[in-house]
Amino acid sequence: MIWHLIGAIFAALGAAGLGLLLRLASGKRLPKWIIPVFAGLGMLGYQIHYEYSWFDHKQSQLPPTAQVVDTKQDSMVWRPWTYLYPMTVAFSVVDQSSMVPREADEHQLVEFILYRFEKEYVDQLYHHPFLMNCSTAEMVPLSEESRQPRLDALRSVDEESRLYRAVCSAR
Repeated sequence: MIWHLIGAIFAALGAAGLGLLLRLASGKRLPKWIIPVFAGLGMLGYQIHYEYSWFDHKQSQLPPTAQVVDTKQDSMVWRPWTYLYPMTVAFSVVDQSSMVPREADEHQLVEFILYRFEKEYVDQLYHHPFLMNCSTAEMVPLSEESRQPRLDALRSVDEESRLYRAVCSAR
């Protein structure tokens, strides 16, 4: 977080310097307030760039076996530009190297961990184990301690979804 503050300060200083150069190049005909306006625009530009590059940056830190299976884009009132270009605020990942294929009663089962990254003031990471039945396209969460299926939370999965394809193509 401190590095983003330092980055914003340097972006503000650079943009303010550009405003000063423009003022000097115009023979001081541009008003003095152009310098702090450029500084504010520099900080705003840095923040927008950071927020829109967050997803790509996090994705580059993932291992090669990790596959993004879901993204969530959102718009916010205090960021009016997100209504034109929604910003990625969360995504889910499956790491194919941690999948455990199983077979039971002629059903192809795959145990996997679903990771969820959320962009907040401090990035959040949640992970939860699941069991996917590739034969019936059903998914059930596993309890953290005993790794037993919680059948009350059984749900169907679309066979065309990225989650189903990522999990069931690895078997």
